[in-house]
Amino acid sequence: MTWARHASPTIEQGRFAEARASEKVHYAVQNRKAARTVAYHSADAQDCMNLLAMLGLDTLDGEQQPSTVD
Repeated sequence: MTWARHASPTIEQGRFAEARASEKVHYAVQNRKAARTVAYHSADAQDCMNLLAMLGLDTLDGEQQPSTVD
């Protein structure tokens, strides 16, 4: 007896991978916004790096390091 499948495992894996990629992009954008906010409110570069480390955020992904705010 054969079983009818509605979706193949390959299609399901593709959908799962697509959802994970979308989530990764969403969190990258969210983390970048948070890092920029921290950089804007930091007293200096060292303060910014300390705050980012405390919050578990990455630096600005290869962009220029945050400048000091006067």
